This record gives sequence, C-alpha cells and structure tokens, in this order.
Amino acid sequence: MTVARPGRRYLVRTFGCQMNEHDSGRAAGVLESLGYRPTASAEDADLILLNTCAVRENADNRLYGTLGHLKSTKKRRQANGEDLTIVVGGCLAQKDGAVVAQKAPWVDVVYGTHNLPDLPRLLAQADSAAVPVVELIEQLETFPSALPAKREVRHHAWVSISVGCDNRCTFCIVPALRGSERSRRPGEIADEVRRLVADGVVEVTLLGQNVNSYGRDLAGASLFAQLLRELGELAGLERIRFTSPHPRDFTEEVLLAMAETETVMPHLHLPLQSGSDRVLRLMRRSYRQRRYLKLVARTRELLPGASLTTDIIVGFPGETEEDFQETLDVVDQVRFDQAFTFQYSPRPGTPAAAMTDAFLPAEVVADRYGRLEPLVRRHSREAHDRLVGTVQELLVDSPSKTDPARWSGRTAGNHLVHLPAATWADGETPEYAPGDLVTVRITEAATNYALSGPVLAVRRTDAGRATAIAMGRGEGWRAGATEVTSGRRSLPVVTAANT
Repeated sequence: MTVARPGRRYLVRTFGCQMNEHDSGRAAGVLESLGYRPTASAEDADLILLNTCAVRENADNRLYGTLGHLKSTKKRRQANGEDLTIVVGGCLAQKDGAVVAQKAPWVDVVYGTHNLPDLPRLLAQADSAAVPVVELIEQLETFPSALPAKREVRHHAWVSISVGCDNRCTFCIVPALRGSERSRRPGEIADEVRRLVADGVVEVTLLGQNVNSYGRDLAGASLFAQLLRELGELAGLERIRFTSPHPRDFTEEVLLAMAETETVMPHLHLPLQSGSDRVLRLMRRSYRQRRYLKLVARTRELLPGASLTTDIIVGFPGETEEDFQETLDVVDQVRFDQAFTFQYSPRPGTPAAAMTDAFLPAEVVADRYGRLEPLVRRHSREAHDRLVGTVQELLVDSPSKTDPARWSGRTAGNHLVHLPAATWADGETPEYAPGDLVTVRITEAATNYALSGPVLAVRRTDAGRATAIAMGRGEGWRAGATEVTSGRRSLPVVTAANT
C-alpha cells in the first residue's frame, strides 16, 4: 500500500560517496512520485531523509548528532500541531538498523541499501506505527536505477552500472552492506543514458564499486571497454566519466577504449591505498607495486596528458616506516594530479578492525600523514601550474563555493577551474550558464584549483539554455532550487550542506 502526499515538502541529506549521491537522487524521485516537493530548508520540510555512509570516519557520530537535533525539531513541531517524518537509509542503516531505532526512537523509518524501492510502503506503515519501521533485506531485488530520479542539476547525471562488490579488501565494509556484485544489462544502461541526453544531460558519471569488472557476472568477462565504446557513440553526450576502477582488473582494452572514444574524459581515478607490497597483501588488494606502476606507465603512453588521481590510506595496521617510505616513493614517481589521503580508522565488522595487536599509535599515524600531505599537495600544485597559459574547454558546473564573482567548471581532465561569473540585467539571460561548455585561458594556479581569464568562446547546450532561462526568471541554478534576487545577478547557492 502506498499513500499519496501532495503538497508535502521533503529534504534529502546525503553523507558519503557518489553511490550515495545516486541513491539520494532515486529517493528524491520516489518521494516526488508520491507528491512531495523539494525544499532546501529543514524548517520547511515535512520529511527529512538522511542517506547514510558507513565508510567514512565517525559516520555514526555524524548521524546521531543530526538525529539529536532533529529530535528537538520534531518535538517543537508536534507541540504546534504539526509533524515531521524522519527517515534513515543507506549503508549505516543497513549495518546498524536496529541500533538506530533503539538509540533514536523518534525516527519513523529505517531502511537498508536494498530497500529503496520499498520506501512508499514503509512510509505508509509508519503512519500507523508507534515505533520506528525497520526493514533490512540482504539481497537486491530491484536495481535503484529502475526507480524515478531527481537530478540536482540539469547537465549531469550519475548512472549506476553495477551494485555491490566481490572484492574483500580487509579495510572495507562495502561488500557486507551492498552485497555481491551485480551488473545491469548493457541495453538498460544505454537506454537510461539516451533518456538522460534527451532530457538535456551532457555529462554522465558511470558508477560501480569496481566499474572495470562490470559485466563479469553477465558474460564471464568484463564488458566495460565495450560499454564505454557504445556509450561514446550516443549523439548529444559530451562527456563520460567513471569511478572507481580497481587496479587489479584494469586492462589495456579499457585504456584503448578511453584513448579511441572522444567523449570518454582523460581522467583516471586509480586507488593505490599503499605503495608497499606487504601492506597490499594485508589489505587483500590483489595487485602489487610493480603492477600498479606498469599500469600508470601504459596509461601515460596511450593517454598522454591524462590526469591521475588516487586514494591512499596511512597507518594501516602493521605498516612499518619502510612500508610507508615505499608509499612515498610511489607517490613521488607517479606525481598524482590529486590524492585523497586518509588516516586509517577501524570499521567494525571488517577484518582489519580485528587486527588490534597491529594498530599503530595515533601519533605515528599523524606524523606519517603530515609527511605525505605536503608531497601530494606539491604534486597537485605542479599539475595546476602546467595548465597555466593553456586554453581549456570547461563544462560549467556551479557557482564558486567561496567567491560569488566566480563560477566553477571542470576541464576534460577533471581539474577544477574558477572562471569569471556571468552577469545579466533584469529580463535578460546570462550568455553562459551551468551546463554550457566554455573555452578559457588558464591564468593562475593553486594547489587544488586553477583560475582563468574571461570566457573566449561558448558552446551552448540544452541544459545550459534551460538553466540560463530559469536564472533569467530569477530562479536558482539547480534543478528545483529557487532564489529570487533583484538587479544584476550572480548564481545563488542552495545546497543541503547550507541548511
């Protein structure tokens, strides 16, 4: 049974990875199919859905802190004869659903990673329940991609090509929460991307816990290179990105598909985790330093100028100073455009969390992290320095988060560039907007971004035109976000993080 809820307002807050971003879009689509309408304010929301992560450090503390605040909000609303429905979903809900209900009995619904299609039924049950409705199933029955979706922006979409993971990295809890890997049929993915392009999308990011093993459960071998080539033939699709591949499964066939398919962007996120073979064995990563460096070298042969980014864990249980030095050596050899670095923290339920005798003192981990960070920052700055003076085509994404006089865009290599914001008078539309492709010359570099001079050329897209028209009417740059101003305008920033 489902219950329509016309006129009610919802807010989705997302914690964690791109897969959670994808699932939040599906959750929003499901809620809108029931008649809910979006709001950017928790005070205006009749329903708040927290899509949780169990991978990030202190994920449970963040959740319970937010729930504690919402408890007082709900109590205040009830005192005024109103109500607030609180929903908790995602990975932490899958892991600790019963604990969430026990610690926060004011929550109305708790659902796991495989239960998103059941959200309408669970909300209906919660209407007459005195305690939280909790439902957690162990196996996926319906791909989230089959559900309605609400995109935050007009020009970009997350496209899930597989769910779950068959790897058993000792530090990672994802396989226990998302299940074994299951791939969508290639035709289903292509059909979804065609519909997205028809709706104005110019860039898609293909998602999977291990994208380059895509299709192995369907055909006995990876179909990822074939998928890239097929999607690259779709008219109107400007940019294809993907995350994250696993070094073990990365083949030359995929590199060739990237090199020979113009719309597949020359950016590869290739998680290293550690440069030490001994630590990689402890992590159960199933590749070694030599294999990783060989893959990097071949990438640079076939994709000259491609940007490389990575993930690195510092202080894994049992890591010695010699092991850490090997990581520094690999980082210095590869010279990543960007590296996401993490101090190891145990995730309950993972094999590494049981390696307590091998845990390192916090001060040792912090010292190593403090030595790695300047190195990766220096390499990132050098990568941006190399852009200075070059002409780049950017996909305009959004306003700058720090400077209203600038907007932000991405190069083909996924480098963040801040460009001058378009301005316009009442009754006009900006000459370029999020979703448009603009050509600029890079003028300055910083560690995590570059700056450009004025826009040299504009390639309008349907998404950019639609956004420009909406902005000309005084509406927000995000799909569904509205903010009215007067006089000359720069883009409003409306995000859940600001609520």
